Amino acid sequence: MRRLFLSVCTGLLLSVACSHDKAASASAASASPVPTPPVTPEATGRGGAAATVDVRATAAAIELLKGGGNAVDAAVAASAVLGVTDPYSCGIGGGGFMVIYLANEKRVVTVDHRETAPRAMHRELFYENGAPIPFPELLTSGLSAGVPGMVRGWEAALSRYGTRGLNEVLQPAIRVAEGGFEVDQTFFEQTSRNAERFKQFSSTARVYLPADGKPTPVGSLFTNPDMGKTYRRVAEGGSQAFYQGEIAQAIVDTLAKPPMAPGAPRKVRSGVMQLSDLRDYEARIREPVQSTYRGYTIYGMGPPTSGGLAVAEALNILEGDDPASMSRADFLHRYLEASRLSFADRTVYVADPEYVDVPTAGLLSKDFAAERRKAIDPEKATLHESPAGNPFAYQQDPSSPRTADALSAAMSQTALASLDLAAPDRETTHITTADKAGNIVTYTCTIEFEGGDGIVVPGYGFLLNNELTDFDAPKNPAAPHANVPEPGKRPRSSITPTLVFKDGVPVLALGSPGGSTIITTVLQTLVNYLDFHMTLLEAVAAPRVSQRNSPDGVSQAEPEFRASPEAAALKQKGHVFGNASPFPGLNDIGAVTAIRVNPDGTFTAVAEPKRRGGGSAMVVEGTAR
Repeated sequence: MRRLFLSVCTGLLLSVACSHDKAASASAASASPVPTPPVTPEATGRGGAAATVDVRATAAAIELLKGGGNAVDAAVAASAVLGVTDPYSCGIGGGGFMVIYLANEKRVVTVDHRETAPRAMHRELFYENGAPIPFPELLTSGLSAGVPGMVRGWEAALSRYGTRGLNEVLQPAIRVAEGGFEVDQTFFEQTSRNAERFKQFSSTARVYLPADGKPTPVGSLFTNPDMGKTYRRVAEGGSQAFYQGEIAQAIVDTLAKPPMAPGAPRKVRSGVMQLSDLRDYEARIREPVQSTYRGYTIYGMGPPTSGGLAVAEALNILEGDDPASMSRADFLHRYLEASRLSFADRTVYVADPEYVDVPTAGLLSKDFAAERRKAIDPEKATLHESPAGNPFAYQQDPSSPRTADALSAAMSQTALASLDLAAPDRETTHITTADKAGNIVTYTCTIEFEGGDGIVVPGYGFLLNNELTDFDAPKNPAAPHANVPEPGKRPRSSITPTLVFKDGVPVLALGSPGGSTIITTVLQTLVNYLDFHMTLLEAVAAPRVSQRNSPDGVSQAEPEFRASPEAAALKQKGHVFGNASPFPGLNDIGAVTAIRVNPDGTFTAVAEPKRRGGGSAMVVEGTAR
């Protein structure tokens, strides 16, 4: 039955014609809605696999695979569809990090298309009257928008490692944007949560609040022809069509003078982005972070995201204990304490490597982990903010420049007003794909907070990011810190796309959204799978708890975890648990998608069964298990 559905979907998603605006208008007028396929959180089979938070995005990835594309082509196609169906998490107004396993070359590469600060950005712009600007004021503003990296990242990945061009991989997304899709409960709730700030901008209200200033109801058809137009221009002209010309000018104009709706309740700060910032944006091809854990090799994304390093350090700390020799609660205690320590180090030392000498070797050192492990009391939780360690003492080159500056920053870490840890629950999305040749992609993309900065570029249908809120703002404007705003700098991220190998063979790919909880979500899923020996679906679905070196020691936890026997045992050690989110009714942490490579060569794709409304997993050709 799944194979029959996928055959039907090929025509629906890929039969999109067109090159010019006149043809686009005709196509949009005659486009029919893309039907919502059945959703399943797990699928096993051959020929390739995909998992995303949205069934239409997963179907687009599968269709690229069925048409001969590879895992990179499929990942880009899925992310473009998510820009339409999950626009508050991902889109061409944002950026991402992609980790790719190239089967023929047996190597892992990464594509960093993180947003950058405009050249006119400097740390003083984040302060007013000597104090950091309140986060809500930065959140919805032109000042918080970084230079989008998505389109350049797509183009770099496709040209180097894909088999299809932008024109082909964007066709499913064009079809969904112009033909529309049925609004589900998750889309409706996300829109509703942001309705008041969306109303401030005439362009945003026009797209996302079309029903007399209200969200499109559940079950109704939602279309975004302006997004379809933008995708068509990028499909025709490549990245140049986005970073130069009318789209680039529209972005700059929108940030310089946000399109305020009549009667908007407050002034919104303008941005400082210029045309040259867009024109000169470059994606980066970087080496992955590599570590080991109990005989497995773990590949992650390196700086400017902190995810790969933080997960590796936490696993190195955990490697000193045997989970088989203790209760699950005792090992979860160590997981929480290891998370706390790795976050202390990540917050102080990790930033854009083109601006800061990140002590990568020291943070990955097993000896450094052994030293950090000594800070864990096996019987007692830490109920205060842990200080950072000194990874520079474990560097291959301990005389690295800026060591003194980094240690000075470590000493003053309590002076931070850390935006990315204090912020409310933020959205992102994760895509995992694999193809018949064995190539694998684990790809996290984002526009930062749910709905980005809240501003749609008029006439082009996409929201802009607010990624610059991922910079840190020390309470003292003169205090040193690795992750302060600077011209052209990429803010530190928590994104954690991860690949796991055994004896040189890939066995698992995974990642998650969730702001700084991304790190702990990926880490806990790995612990569930590698240490507690859960099935992949069980590891993804299990209740979550997150500790990110909070000053009061409180760990965020989902209700199911707080009600578990493990939580009761952890409370006996002093652990304190709080809600997963400050928003009423939002109790989820993360939304994992993953692919397991089975010993028989088949793939098992897995997505969240319930979180964020449940994700979608598909394979090219299903097999019984």
